[in-house]
Amino acid sequence: MVRAALLFSALALVLAGCGSGGFSDKVKSARERSGTNVFRYPIVTSPTTMDPHLVQDGDTIDLLQQVYEGLVGWGPENVPVGLVAESWQVSEDGKVYTFTLRQGAKFHNGREVTAEDVKWSFDRCTNPKLASPVADAYFGDIVGVNERVAGKADSVSGIKVIDPTHVEISLKQPTPYFLGKLTYIAGSVLPKGDVPPESAMTEVGQMVGTGPFKVAEIKPQQLVVLDANADYHGGAPKIARMERPVILDAVTRLNKFKAGEVDLVQLERQDIASLQQDPTYKEQLNFFQRPAIWYVAMNRLQYPPFADRRVRQAFAMAINKGFIVEELLGGVNTIANSIVPPGVPGGDRKDAKVLPYDPAKAKALLAEAGYPGGKGLPPLNIFYREDRPDIKIVAEAVVSQLKANLGVEAKQQAREWGAYLTEYNAKRLPFCHMRWAADYLDPQNFLSHMLATYGPENKMGMNSPAFDALCRQADSTMDMNQRLPLYAQAEDIALQEAVWVPIYFQRDAELISPRVSGLRESLFGHLPHTTVEVSQ
Repeated sequence: MVRAALLFSALALVLAGCGSGGFSDKVKSARERSGTNVFRYPIVTSPTTMDPHLVQDGDTIDLLQQVYEGLVGWGPENVPVGLVAESWQVSEDGKVYTFTLRQGAKFHNGREVTAEDVKWSFDRCTNPKLASPVADAYFGDIVGVNERVAGKADSVSGIKVIDPTHVEISLKQPTPYFLGKLTYIAGSVLPKGDVPPESAMTEVGQMVGTGPFKVAEIKPQQLVVLDANADYHGGAPKIARMERPVILDAVTRLNKFKAGEVDLVQLERQDIASLQQDPTYKEQLNFFQRPAIWYVAMNRLQYPPFADRRVRQAFAMAINKGFIVEELLGGVNTIANSIVPPGVPGGDRKDAKVLPYDPAKAKALLAEAGYPGGKGLPPLNIFYREDRPDIKIVAEAVVSQLKANLGVEAKQQAREWGAYLTEYNAKRLPFCHMRWAADYLDPQNFLSHMLATYGPENKMGMNSPAFDALCRQADSTMDMNQRLPLYAQAEDIALQEAVWVPIYFQRDAELISPRVSGLRESLFGHLPHTTVEVSQ
């Protein structure tokens, strides 16, 4: 998941960015009014949307997964489990899925979910007037989705209502990772007739899902409040309320935790060493390996020299990722010498053909391409998300190493997250530091999905027929033992093409208050907070 886009001006007015971030007196008063049995933890950026059919960024998804559900979702064993669907059957050819809806699954307005709601929700998500940035990427395997997104059909032909409690989904070809893709929040089931069919949700009253929490209040730029759904099909949550203050500044977030004003906080790397030495907080420090990669990307579509593989390889071999990860970021993360991360089948291969750090070879390649000592290269900027210290540290290091090892002058350009993603989605970023986190635990999500010419997230213009051919074969092969060698070959091609330069695999650090118990985990992060308790 990249994920974020500020696509809707009306929504931007509701959920605009919050400057320096932090609690205002108004937010403090709201906290005091909320009483006990409340779970509070910051969101590190203003929510980009409250509409599950439009969301792209992980921070907002963590918020919205409390409110909305699809047919299936992730469980603590890192496999898809039923949410709105109670069970499903798959045809022998792997192309038809028949879902049985869960009895007692109700929307927040009290109405029971029907198969018609499921079909309508997919028709809404793929409606070209809604212009979801993710619909075809995650659901394009379904018959009729591409036609619907392109405005050539009034509904998705591959989704059929059998009766009020059964819905059938037909795929264009066997897709072994389909259930994983279906867990993405854009598959959320919404109530037909109560949600705008062609425009983004912008009012609290429109934000109706089936999840364990309901949207109670949104304070623009400051706070989102969720109340427990007593009628949740999985049982009422143990907490009465969640409060998600918008706090962009990492220091402010940490200080609020130390003051007892929030119960959980994500940490930046520079804070970890001191906390590990603190007798109070070292016991509250938790680490989580995530199936996510941070990388530097070179866009051959926007910066002409990057069309030459020698230039890309030179840049890759001039970046000392070991120094960045071990020295500058304190060794918290894992150096990435492949693209597919640990936790994903076939991930973190030790024999992957990653380009080594070799300044001498890098300098020779750049000269061979016609740019000795960087001479003749057009001006170059590296773009990255603002307000995240670790990201800035990596961008600074890349600029410094390119100058020292190649003589290349590059400048840094920090961008507000939503604006950054608008440029990224439009394929306009020439050079950037970026993350991709798994939506589902399959190498397809990192290879075909991100780097094939037919991949919906190929934003850098990678174009390798050999890579595409291997991925296409692996994408539709049902046997994982046959798929993994194909993806491994494709990954080696991508590493040599050097459109991406892997930097590190993500490992999150969080402070969690001893008041908090019952957190449920998956590789993707904290699962919806149905079992969380907060003692006083």
